[in-house]
Amino acid sequence: MNTFISLTVYGLSDGALLALAALGFVLIYKATRVINFAQGEFLLVGAYMFYTAFVILRLPLVAAALFGVIVAIILGVVVERFILRPLIGESAISVIMVTIGLSSVLKAVIQIFFGTAPRDAPKILPTGNIELLGATVPINRLIVIGIAAIVLVAFAAFFQRSRHGVAMRAVADDQQAALTMGISVRRVFSLAWVLAALSALIAGVLLADLSAVSQNIAAFGLMVFPVVILGGLDSIPGTIVGGLTIGLLKQYVSGYADPGLAEVVPYLVLVAILIVRPYGIFGETRIERV
Repeated sequence: MNTFISLTVYGLSDGALLALAALGFVLIYKATRVINFAQGEFLLVGAYMFYTAFVILRLPLVAAALFGVIVAIILGVVVERFILRPLIGESAISVIMVTIGLSSVLKAVIQIFFGTAPRDAPKILPTGNIELLGATVPINRLIVIGIAAIVLVAFAAFFQRSRHGVAMRAVADDQQAALTMGISVRRVFSLAWVLAALSALIAGVLLADLSAVSQNIAAFGLMVFPVVILGGLDSIPGTIVGGLTIGLLKQYVSGYADPGLAEVVPYLVLVAILIVRPYGIFGETRIERV
């Protein structure tokens, strides 16, 4: 029972981070129909920018977080305005190849300035343990679950209640109708990329605090694809369910079976979902007349 509780906490914390990373992916896809293969590198950039401000520049924690937010906003706007906007009207495969190239460029830039060796950074979350139902679990894992939950609830409130959130939902449903209502579709596109970069920043910083500031952060971002395929490419609630499911499944397989198999299981789930239900559990089934 102690092992089960420990694996569950680890799985929920990993799943919460995956949900944050997948949230940005889904936001971009819902608003622009672009599949962003650079989402993992967005996590990487976020983690290293916070590291730069907090460790290298020695800024206070709040100032370092603000620095990361500013960089995330600039990154989102630049990518949308100068890389993706000129590709409007191009084929889907062209846009996909550009995002793959963008992921390589971002990773190369990080390697040029920081190298490939992991960087040591002071922990920003408490590192002690607490007793939970008879099991000893790290307190930082529980805090990560709480932070992710707060961020996801805040994003949900933004989409439901704010003017910009309603505009994003309108563009996601029908761009032409949104244009006739006076909504700036281009501005919504930029906002989607900015929010994706912000969610990636939060996930990247938390992941780096749990493990290390290293290139492995981008590899963690690859599990975004099983998450969004499971939950649905255009479903925000699906990202939460998909993230928690993949996180728990990976930890259970690692703890009760084989750690090597645990690295493969998310992609086995991806293939199975594509075969059985291509639009995911919560994804919208689209039927087009030809």
